[in-house]
Amino acid sequence: MRYNEIVKKTKIYLDTSAVSYLQQEDSPEKTEATNRFWNKLKKHDDVDIYMSDVTFAELNKCHEPKLSFMKQKVKELEFVMLKKDEEAERLADKIIELGILTEKSRDDCYHIAIAVLEGCNYIVSWNFKHLVNVNTINGVRAITNLRGYSSIDIVSPEMMFQEADDE
Repeated sequence: MRYNEIVKKTKIYLDTSAVSYLQQEDSPEKTEATNRFWNKLKKHDDVDIYMSDVTFAELNKCHEPKLSFMKQKVKELEFVMLKKDEEAERLADKIIELGILTEKSRDDCYHIAIAVLEGCNYIVSWNFKHLVNVNTINGVRAITNLRGYSSIDIVSPEMMFQEADDE
């Protein structure tokens, strides 16, 4: 029996950059990788996709025509919309209190908190400054272990389906 056959559906949380890099003129390599990821995501029936009101609040800050483009792309996916609530606020506060991220990165703390509380397996992001880096990943592992939450990995879109490419 193969690993993919014994694992239940993978829960993937998309942060803002996992959507916004579908069209990012100053980063053609990341745009290409994001579009490959998006196309694979649409074909995988073994994943559940999650986004949050935080993601959409950030996306709505984009200007036209990019905003309309992203709204169309999001319609291609079936996803669960998550809402920031008091529990997410408390966990985001704890992430800041422990020095994993700072107050300036509060929305990134919300992305982490919302995904952790939902029990997601992955946060997919291009945000290497605040999310996809060793310090944040280790800090999130520590807080999930200390608080009894399921572990979560933070990866870039190009890392997400690497195993499938090697088959």
